[in-house]
Amino acid sequence: MNRRKQLILFRVLFVLYVTAVLLLCFLPMDDVSQFPRFVLGFPIDKVVHFCMFFPFPLLAFLAFDPYTDTVPSTLAFAGITLMVGLLLALGTEWGQEMLTDYRCGDPADLVADSLALVSSTVIVIIWDILKQRLTRRSCEKASS
Repeated sequence: MNRRKQLILFRVLFVLYVTAVLLLCFLPMDDVSQFPRFVLGFPIDKVVHFCMFFPFPLLAFLAFDPYTDTVPSTLAFAGITLMVGLLLALGTEWGQEMLTDYRCGDPADLVADSLALVSSTVIVIIWDILKQRLTRRSCEKASS
């Protein structure tokens, strides 16, 4: 698969992911009593929030990778991605509180979302910088 088709695929996947997050945050949840209340000592709803927002930076980088070919561009893009993810998290919590009568916003959910976004962003920054260095080395070897 060529690079252009990969980018289209990752961009479609990113849009589908954001759509799924919005649906999960705004659709009414019926009976959730069948699920365990805690996972590894953490409330299940916080674990779910962490898992929902963790992929955001990774999918954003995959969808828009051509814009991160230097360390400064990676850091700038990571900052923008983190801010957009945080705004999405804040918007979903605000929307649950203000726009629905069947869901309520929870500051602890926002904390779980933020922890997921920050940890995933750090991982993506490290991954992208390592990728840049490996690409640079292989280009240097090819030209020698």
